[in-house]
Amino acid sequence: MASLDIFTPLIFKINSSAKLRKLFSLKCPYRHKHRPSFSLANAVHTQTALSFSSRPTTPKYKIESEQDPISILNERIRCQRHGKREGSNSKPIMDSEEADQYIQMVKEQQQRGLLKLKGDRVAKEGDVFSYKVDPYTLSSGDYVVHKKVGIGRFVGIKFDVPKGSSEAIEYVFIEYADGMAKLPVKQASRMLYRYNLPNDTKKPRTLSKLSDNGAWERRKTKGKVAIQKMVVDLMELYLHRLKQRRPPYPKTPAMADFTSQFPYEPTPDQKQAFIDVERDLTERETPMDRLICGDVGFGKTEVALRAIFCVVSAGKQTMVLAPTIVLAKQHFDVISERFSKYPHIKVALLSRFQGKAEKETYLEMIKDGHLDIIVGTHTLLGSRVVYNNLGLLVVDEEQRFGVKQKEKIASFKTSVDVLTLTATPIPRTLYLALTGFRDASLISTPPPERVPIRTHLSAYSKERLISAIKYELDRGGQVFYVLPRIKGLEEVKDFLEQSFSNVEIAVAHGQQYSKQLEDTMEQFAQGEIKILICTNIVESGLDIQNTNTIIIQDVQLFGLAQLYQLRGRVGRADKEAHAHLFYPDKSMLTDQALERLAALEECQELGRGFQLAERDMGIRGFGTIFGEQQTGDVGNVGIDFFFEMLFESLSKVDEHRVISVPYQSVQVDLNINPHLPSSYINSLENPMEIINEAEKAAETDIWSLMQFTENLRRQYGKEPSSMEILLKKLYIRRMAADIGVTRIYASGKMVGMETNMSKKVFKLMTDSMSSDIHRNSLFFDGNQIKAELLLELPRAQLLNWIFQCISELHSCLPALIKY
Repeated sequence: MASLDIFTPLIFKINSSAKLRKLFSLKCPYRHKHRPSFSLANAVHTQTALSFSSRPTTPKYKIESEQDPISILNERIRCQRHGKREGSNSKPIMDSEEADQYIQMVKEQQQRGLLKLKGDRVAKEGDVFSYKVDPYTLSSGDYVVHKKVGIGRFVGIKFDVPKGSSEAIEYVFIEYADGMAKLPVKQASRMLYRYNLPNDTKKPRTLSKLSDNGAWERRKTKGKVAIQKMVVDLMELYLHRLKQRRPPYPKTPAMADFTSQFPYEPTPDQKQAFIDVERDLTERETPMDRLICGDVGFGKTEVALRAIFCVVSAGKQTMVLAPTIVLAKQHFDVISERFSKYPHIKVALLSRFQGKAEKETYLEMIKDGHLDIIVGTHTLLGSRVVYNNLGLLVVDEEQRFGVKQKEKIASFKTSVDVLTLTATPIPRTLYLALTGFRDASLISTPPPERVPIRTHLSAYSKERLISAIKYELDRGGQVFYVLPRIKGLEEVKDFLEQSFSNVEIAVAHGQQYSKQLEDTMEQFAQGEIKILICTNIVESGLDIQNTNTIIIQDVQLFGLAQLYQLRGRVGRADKEAHAHLFYPDKSMLTDQALERLAALEECQELGRGFQLAERDMGIRGFGTIFGEQQTGDVGNVGIDFFFEMLFESLSKVDEHRVISVPYQSVQVDLNINPHLPSSYINSLENPMEIINEAEKAAETDIWSLMQFTENLRRQYGKEPSSMEILLKKLYIRRMAADIGVTRIYASGKMVGMETNMSKKVFKLMTDSMSSDIHRNSLFFDGNQIKAELLLELPRAQLLNWIFQCISELHSCLPALIKY
């Protein structure tokens, strides 16, 4: 057999692999780690039932040291797949009509979230929500964003006479990197946004140039594409949750009896939170995912207790997850006391401090359904904890958990009801609440007897420190003394024992033995220990009414949410509380640390946790919604313009839908038929069967085709150029089907792709392209994507060009709704 004619799909061989790598490569942590394992003795393609020869073969074609175009494309596909949360890869199965219905629900939910949480800052213009700023509310020096020009510094508003007129009007003056701009106040109110949140002093990296609009347009485009990808991730998670069903929990007389045991008069916000959660559980069929954001001591726990009672009464289990053993123990004590009148409801605390036998007993009881409420730290998320009938997950202070634990928590959200309690939500949590993809209840009204905490921020001084502690001890109170690290605790204890020789002082941190830590905390709660020197193990949930002064040393090493939580450990009674924040020297602080401290000092009012978290978003950025990165950067476009683009993208989400077409319906009309060399044919076990399996893999999906190609290369080595052309033609046809292209053809210098996509989808795709060459050559004409080349290319080079082009278009799929 001298050669073998191959049927026609399409692809190319490129000379500049470095150039292609620049076009396609992504910084992906899975570059070499996550390739499917492959045995030469028994190679099996996992998704298409491709099985190669069972006899070992020696590759006759060496694997090239430099990555070829197909390998680079495969790597990008793998990065996109692994970049998604586990389990989110499968898109919801629904028809077009059902998808329309759910998209409408998403838009309504988004509007509710916006109105509820941002009502004081949002004006409604028709159906478009606006974040534009009133120029009269700006102060000289504020950074602003002009929609068409970019980031500048507001100078002021002055009267000036326009050309051709004798009457002076008010102008807004804005300083840019290369000059001053002035625009009438009326026009400014339609085009300007704040760069920062009010009272924020964060500086942009650079001011925009009046002479270079292109740079600002590129920034905007980059922001829009990133936002669109976020929106699609949100949509997929939200739609998946909407598809889940569980019967509503029954309303029972016992519930009314349980609520009547609450000894306080609920605040209006608290009452609304009770109603919100009750509706979620008893009137909806989809799992709850609600954020309860309330300041420390504002009554979030009572909301959780009522939800727990509702779920447990229906025969389901509840998991209460806390970031520290100290907080878990306190939750356990509160729940045990509240449920003591219901002996049939069993409560247990699971932690790393328990003995092996006790832990094993509890694990068996959880598995058998003999425990109803399980309280603990991240131990509860381990693989050994198997729930019999889990109905509710209560998460306290989600921002305190590590990345892996947050991912595990997220995996529960599509199957069980989730209630998250926090005073300062992490940007990601707040972001979900603001977009309406996550329901939120705000408890911002303080109990009548609460007094605001006085915050004192200063450089470290022994005299100030001694004075603050003496003041608290003299009025019969107790003191928290918090350091960022275990190292240094004993040194502080020695110093304080010299100054307060007759006062009981103790040390507490997470590396102590469980009994020692528990005894220390118990003695402090009972008032026997007057000064507790500790790490941020006391950050969450401790409620000790007699402790009304907290000292925080090396404050620059704490995060904003941490500081807010630590400050909330005091001021739980009717006494005025004090928080003394000491830093070593301002010259040693970063700009970000200074911003955090200024924000904390400003937020002295009660109930400001949510506003503080919003401020934190301005300082830290938004971060990715589902990835491991917590800190993002909205500095490119400013926070208000970012929000407007986000909500605009959400409200027009149905305009960014791509409808794939069946693989078999795609026509590739290019006259190129490669011939495989006889040496390669002879090295294959069954050439025709392998060609058929390649076609089957391409028909399944792009992932299957990628795996087929890699398995083929592992067993037989790098293919000759003619086989590479065949594989590329398969890739092109597969990618074309994914993005809704039904036919690809060439006529002279013109390349055409017939498609069902809309012009808006085409624009989003071309905006995302990293290659200026392809982006600038493509245009949309009727129902076709067209490109006019500078000259008529030979068939093999033309195939190369089309492969690059359609790969770039395909790389935008993560930003599009795919149903």
